[in-house]
Order: sequence, then C-alpha cells, then structure tokens
Amino acid sequence: MYVFYNPNPLGKSVGDCVVRALSKLTGYGWVRTFLLLVIECLVQFDMPSSDKVWGDVLKQRGYRRHTVPDYCPDCYTIAEFAHDHSRGMYAVGTGAHVVAVVDGYYFDSWDSGSEAIVFYWEKE
Repeated sequence: MYVFYNPNPLGKSVGDCVVRALSKLTGYGWVRTFLLLVIECLVQFDMPSSDKVWGDVLKQRGYRRHTVPDYCPDCYTIAEFAHDHSRGMYAVGTGAHVVAVVDGYYFDSWDSGSEAIVFYWEKE
C-alpha cells in the first residue's frame, strides 16, 4: 500500500509534506504546487502548512473535508485508511503530517502508514 513518492527536484523531504501530497493529488510538479500554495498563503497571510491554506486549495479543486471519529484517537492509521479506501483521491491529515492516498495506495517520501489520522479531504 505504501509507494515512495518525492517530487522535490532536489530530493529534499523535510517540511514539504503538504507540497508533496498536493503534487500527487493535482498532478502538478513540485514547483507548480508550491507556487499554488504560496499564492493562497499571500491571500490568507499564512504558511503552506496551515490546514486552512492547503485545505482551501483542495476545496477549490472539488475536495470535501471529513473528520475521523474521536472514540479511538490513535487507532486508525494511514495504512488502514488506504486499505479501506481502494478507490478515490484523498489528502489524509494527522495534525502534523499530510499524505496523498490514491486508489488504496499512500504516497510519501517515507513509510508513514503507522501514523494516526485526524481528518481527510476527499475528491468529489
């Protein structure tokens, strides 16, 4: 279910999980995705990692936000989410990390499958 994915032109993978995830979901390269986020940052006077900034970028592209029930906050992982969602495109948020899930596979620069999720954006 895990697929290595790092579109960063220099292979860096620290602090740009939002750019990586949205790059996968939009089909844009790292630079175009980063610029898309920066424009939204300027509109909101906030940073690319702000849930509101990248969430609004997804919302403008037909995604809808969902929360994960809080009855077991550490028990639903990225890997389990990917397994349960074998079709569709999702941005999965842990509160500190963002991962793209596409058709049951999660794409990241490291195997983040054991991270617990808090919310997700679904392409409608």
